[in-house]
Amino acid sequence: MSWMVIALFFLIVGSTLVITYYAAKRTKTASEFYTAGGGLTGWQNGLAIAGDYLSAASFLGIAGAIALFGFDGFFYSIGYLVAYLVVLFIVAEPLRNLGKYTLADMIHARFDARKVRGVAAFSTITIVIFYMIAQLVGAGALIQLLFGINYSWAVALVGVMMTIYVLFGGMTATSWVQIIKAVLLMVATLVISVMVLFKFNFNILGMFNEMKTVTDHGADFLNPGLQGRAPLDSISLMLALVLGTAGLPHILMRFFTVRDAKTARSSVVTATWIVGIFYVLTIFLGFGAAAFVGRDAIVAANSAGNMAAPLLAEALGGELFMSFVAAVAFATILAVVAGLVLSGASAFAHDIFNQIIRKGKATEKEQVIAARSASVGVAVFSIILALFAQNMNVAFLVALAFCVAASANLPVIVYTIYWKRFNTSGAIWAMVLGLLTAIILVSISPNVFAADGSAIITGTPIFPLTNPAIISVPAGFLGGVIGTLLSKQKEDAGKYAEVKVKANTGYRDSAS
Repeated sequence: MSWMVIALFFLIVGSTLVITYYAAKRTKTASEFYTAGGGLTGWQNGLAIAGDYLSAASFLGIAGAIALFGFDGFFYSIGYLVAYLVVLFIVAEPLRNLGKYTLADMIHARFDARKVRGVAAFSTITIVIFYMIAQLVGAGALIQLLFGINYSWAVALVGVMMTIYVLFGGMTATSWVQIIKAVLLMVATLVISVMVLFKFNFNILGMFNEMKTVTDHGADFLNPGLQGRAPLDSISLMLALVLGTAGLPHILMRFFTVRDAKTARSSVVTATWIVGIFYVLTIFLGFGAAAFVGRDAIVAANSAGNMAAPLLAEALGGELFMSFVAAVAFATILAVVAGLVLSGASAFAHDIFNQIIRKGKATEKEQVIAARSASVGVAVFSIILALFAQNMNVAFLVALAFCVAASANLPVIVYTIYWKRFNTSGAIWAMVLGLLTAIILVSISPNVFAADGSAIITGTPIFPLTNPAIISVPAGFLGGVIGTLLSKQKEDAGKYAEVKVKANTGYRDSAS
């Protein structure tokens, strides 16, 4: 690596640390730490949501998946994009009107029970760790490619930097890092896409025709099925991707950083445009990598294909452009992991420490200290797990996080807002059954067991699908119904009416 490459990389990373320094001066209270004081505008939060959402799975994982498996890799782009319709029409406005800092706050608006808050916090932390592993795997592979350092040290380096962001800057620093990273990522993706199109004489139809011959898969490269995934498995994957976003803690938390529900809606609209454009462009990233880098080089750099985008940048624009793209990818991971650490720390500090242990009586200073301590714990635990997942595709790892989110969180969100009969017992059943079903089925699936030794354990999987959403999501919804109907709790029509008014009008905000 030349000194210019190293200088460019550290310039981008250093700028994020400068943001953290100034944000730290404005982060004193719990509200400022968790939600930036609710002071972000619609376009700022929309960019930050896009920055949160366009993770290592999107830039590194999907590009690699398309390069190696063609249409099968594009499945992820379709699912991630359509998911925002669920967020926009079902979740965004009610969540902003009912919640304060976390998902558990929103549920607590209807059910004043510490058990519900505790289960919601545990579900949040579980999803955060799944998602964190994916980002750290991508970061480790990226730093290993760029600087040639050991994967373990690379993962540790990212974890330390993420912890610094959250410890000192809170949501303000995290949001601005995400905003800047979203802009840089879109610029890098657009430039690469134009360069790829230039190679194909700006003929998109010609590009698709040529892709039928540039890989060993031939015309099958443009058809589903290269990964050998059964149709039912594909449906299950899409179910996880489409429904999972509405249950992701670090995305849900972003709706509390704006002043009202109207701004929350505008945030989602802004984010949807940015995310939509990006996922369309992943076609050019994947096709370009397949055509101009080649499968062998992609797999040689990382067996899961995670380095396809940086290698494409090098093939098209040389070492300097590759370093810029790698730095942007690294900033992408920094921003997303910071958001994940913050949501996990908030679940522990606000829900468990303040509301359950201290019964809501913890001081602002105590809450911030607890959140910063939890940030360290979440980061360390995720780093340890990421060391064992080096050769797993990050898009696949994130899909598992989406599955858990869709199974455990989405049912309780929907029932809390829209089902009058729903009660505390149903909320607990929905989260526990959805969470346990997803985790158990993943642990006995081909992700963990493989006869050829390609998975963690050599053996025959008990559950045949790689993503269990087609079973675990209905299990979560069914758990809510069973828990509610079996419970002896009486229906609280008055409380539901109050929640319905708040969810649709934001009445609480105007009164506070």
